[in-house]
Amino acid sequence: MKNKLSEHRKKFGLSQDKLAEKLGVSRQTIISIEKGRYNPSLPLAMIIAKIFQTSVEDIFILEEDDYK
Repeated sequence: MKNKLSEHRKKFGLSQDKLAEKLGVSRQTIISIEKGRYNPSLPLAMIIAKIFQTSVEDIFILEEDDYK
């Protein structure tokens, strides 16, 4: 799964630390999500989308290989 978390975070002027604080996770978690090494749980993805006032699908992109 690809994601646009970094784009949204920068657009809103949030550092990785600040976003992690808002979400109650570590900065390492944010780094891992942005690099595609970790996919967040559905509740976490929904909270992220809510922070950025958009849909989960606008931030997290399911690729064809993810469901084959």
